[in-house]
Amino acid sequence: MPKMIFVSLPVTDVKRATAFYEAIGAVRNPQFSDVTTSCMVISETIFAMLTTHDKFRQFTPRPIADARTGSQVLLCLSADSRDEVDDIVGKAEAAGGAADPSPKDEFDFMYGRSFEDPDGHMWGVTWVDMAAVPAQPEMANA
Repeated sequence: MPKMIFVSLPVTDVKRATAFYEAIGAVRNPQFSDVTTSCMVISETIFAMLTTHDKFRQFTPRPIADARTGSQVLLCLSADSRDEVDDIVGKAEAAGGAADPSPKDEFDFMYGRSFEDPDGHMWGVTWVDMAAVPAQPEMANA
């Protein structure tokens, strides 16, 4: 079985969040969804668990961070082309998200943009031409 990742995101409105993620191409899995949670399938191995704040609190005693004023994680999805990057960010904006809250990455070998969902969770979308990636110096010198 391949390793999978489940990203749990606290949201203020599960229906609104579900509609947003469906608009950018995710599919709701009803088997793992109810009125407090939507399991959004992003790929065969990536899932976003959109949960109410009350449900999210069942998994951690820590306070829920305000995604609009702080960052706890940086999430990034790969894309197969520059056009796909633009398409996903365009869909996010059309569905009520904010396009490009972070600076764009534009290089010959890489192109990346970002979007913010209605609850302030930021996602990057990046295309990389691995054949054109320049040789990197030792990471210890970074």
